[in-house]
Amino acid sequence: MNLEALCGEAGVSLYDKELVSENGKKIYRVYIMKEGGVSLEDCARLSEILSPIFDVEPPVNGEYFLEVSSAGLERKLNTLEHFQKSVGEKVKISTNKKENFQGKLVKVEGEDIFLQDEEGEICIKFNQIKKAKTFIEW
Repeated sequence: MNLEALCGEAGVSLYDKELVSENGKKIYRVYIMKEGGVSLEDCARLSEILSPIFDVEPPVNGEYFLEVSSAGLERKLNTLEHFQKSVGEKVKISTNKKENFQGKLVKVEGEDIFLQDEEGEICIKFNQIKKAKTFIEW
């Protein structure tokens, strides 16, 4: 089962997936993105595509609930792919050396993350990032 291809069938792209336990229930969450934003209909369409497939090939063992959700405007950046999908957005980054950066994500080259702030371009090595997320200025 190729989750990315199934997301493509629904007209969205896969951002991330996770298995969490809330109130004693296992929840398999699929986070999606789409140019112009994700609608409730997008989530429902993907859920309708995934449900019968997961009935035959469950993504996890045991009983679980499937949730399809927008990745959101403000989201965690955990992988290089997350950074690549977020080029052009504003990000906040904390490094292992307790440095904090904020700016526009301009590009990702290999393991290098490039931000633009008021003072110019900053290059941060992916393996030096402790925490990162996109953010919106209201």
